Amino acid sequence: MNQPLFLQPIFQERIWGGTALKERFGYDIPSNHTGECWAISGHPNGQSVVKIGPHSGKTIGELWKNNHGLFGNYPSDVFPLLTKVLDANANLSVQVHPDDDYAKVNENGELGKTECWYIIDCKEDAELVYGHTARTKEELIQQVESGNWNELLRRVKIKPGDFFYVPSGTIHALCEGTLVLETQQSSDTTYRVYDYDRTDQSGKKRELHLKKALEVTAVPHNNVKTETKVNEKSGATITTFVEAEYFSVYKWNISGKSAFKQDKPFMLFSIINGEGLLKVGVETYQTGKGDHFILPADIGEFTLEGTMEIIVSHP
Repeated sequence: MNQPLFLQPIFQERIWGGTALKERFGYDIPSNHTGECWAISGHPNGQSVVKIGPHSGKTIGELWKNNHGLFGNYPSDVFPLLTKVLDANANLSVQVHPDDDYAKVNENGELGKTECWYIIDCKEDAELVYGHTARTKEELIQQVESGNWNELLRRVKIKPGDFFYVPSGTIHALCEGTLVLETQQSSDTTYRVYDYDRTDQSGKKRELHLKKALEVTAVPHNNVKTETKVNEKSGATITTFVEAEYFSVYKWNISGKSAFKQDKPFMLFSIINGEGLLKVGVETYQTGKGDHFILPADIGEFTLEGTMEIIVSHP
């Protein structure tokens, strides 16, 4: 029987990052500007490594290539999903991502990037940028060229526990004081539209990608509303946030002991709060806040016991 793959996250420093990943999850971060924890990743720019068990020391990419059966022989050349925890200590650039077709042609075969956010925490009155007000491509170009950001960008107030689905082609940005778990296609392609005229340590402004950004932005903005469903079962409350083309994402609130069945090609788990036990077959694993693991194919029945908030996803 396959065993859970517990993973060592990778950290990425960003101009907008901070120290929340250390303060909240106890991670050993590289600096006080750590913006991203790549928690479950098979992307070449940052691969998660298995921490324990028979596959210890191997990356997700290696296992995808050489042990594809672990993932139910899921039909994709690459591990399709990427789970991140983002510390937006300052505003992220206003940006947009391409879809699969555009990225394949223009980004060397990279996947497109549809993503979604679960707001773990945020400061009071926090907001994010989600969409724009332009009705035509011409209006969008004119507003961008004249720097009319206050009129162009749609801003949304947020609170902990909110969920946002962000399809490719959506202009968006996390804003200062936000801690987010992001589930996305495995892509590292971002087109910056606006960066608040910030400069780096050497006084240079970060590159913008306006031509590509304007080509891929959906006009008019498509305000996708997802329907949240809540199901109660013994020892658990299951909240379904989205079941979409690239991924399904849920929150599992465990309070007590609850039995589940792993009947997907593979499932991704990120524990954002609490601690407890994962039981698979005859093995029991202690797990808690800040842990990330994959349950591969053929796991079958498993139980979770304790008090935990877990973000769960699968392709």
